[in-house]
Amino acid sequence: MDISELYLKIQSQLDQQLPLVVYKKPGTNEVNCFLQNDDYLHEVSSYDSSGFVFAPFSNSEKTVIIPDTENSFFTSIIPITPKNLKYISKNISNVSVEGEERQAHISLVNSGIKAIENNSFRKVVLSRKEEVPFSQSNALEVFQRLIDLYANAFVYFWYHPKIGMWLGATPETLLHIDGDNFSTMSLAGTQPYKGSMEVSWGAKEIEEQAMVTEFVMKELTKNVNAIRRSESYTHKAGTLLHLKTDITGTLKSSPQNIKNIIEVLHPTPAVCGLPKEEARSFILHNEGYDRKYYTGFLGELHRYDNGASSSSLFVNLRCMEICKDQALLYVGGGITKDSIPEKEWEETVKKTETMKRVL
Repeated sequence: MDISELYLKIQSQLDQQLPLVVYKKPGTNEVNCFLQNDDYLHEVSSYDSSGFVFAPFSNSEKTVIIPDTENSFFTSIIPITPKNLKYISKNISNVSVEGEERQAHISLVNSGIKAIENNSFRKVVLSRKEEVPFSQSNALEVFQRLIDLYANAFVYFWYHPKIGMWLGATPETLLHIDGDNFSTMSLAGTQPYKGSMEVSWGAKEIEEQAMVTEFVMKELTKNVNAIRRSESYTHKAGTLLHLKTDITGTLKSSPQNIKNIIEVLHPTPAVCGLPKEEARSFILHNEGYDRKYYTGFLGELHRYDNGASSSSLFVNLRCMEICKDQALLYVGGGITKDSIPEKEWEETVKKTETMKRVL
């Protein structure tokens, strides 16, 4: 299907207020789209279903799926060529968030550091949301801009009238399964991309990334036959750089294996902290707002008649929730004993800049 024809179908679906998801996987030029034929809210009870799943950070929100049965699926190829995107070079003002919001986030980070010093946990990921004026009618255009800007990210536009509208371009894989083979990653540490991949990482970022890798390797060992990891390396995601380690292996044969692995990995230390339950409790009691589907996960689930699966799930980062007249930008960072609150604030500001540009 031609991409312009696909966008017309998506706009018609939005006009009818019917559920949909359109997405592009990292490094491909293929856009996929599920259009649900009614507005029923399908909840996930197990991971034996096939379709597109959308899961929250905590279990207080519904994990939902657009099933691949009795719904429409379309795919289209788009040209991926270097573009001189004028919105990339715009000077983004952050004056609107420099007052009370800055002080509130610095205070939150200070609380996290004190809890670490008191041995409550080793790491916690603390976040905030920022409101930006925006018209919901322009959301599909934002999705197109995200594709232009994030060639190596999972870019998506998700809508359900009973949940809301979300867009994002996430650099982080939660889990990829192809038969008995799986792959995931540990991703932590952030600095702006300034034209070179040859950068230095501080002790704080190196320690934070090592914590994530250690957790994933240890927890996955219980559910896999073999597991391997790469050396950590610098990874570019849009205008930001991160430290990344690739983790691969083979799964044990079990109908519950995907569910078990998802429960082990989600939420990852890269979006929650370590130990996980202690960090999650601190987040829920101290952040002061509901993350909803930010730092949840989303992606394809495929289960075949022979029991095999092929699934690609991604952590919901670099995302926004679109309301009628504003966009809610969600952003956070990992806090360790070496964190400097003012620098943690500045990191969240850098992470919102790209989303503000595409808006």
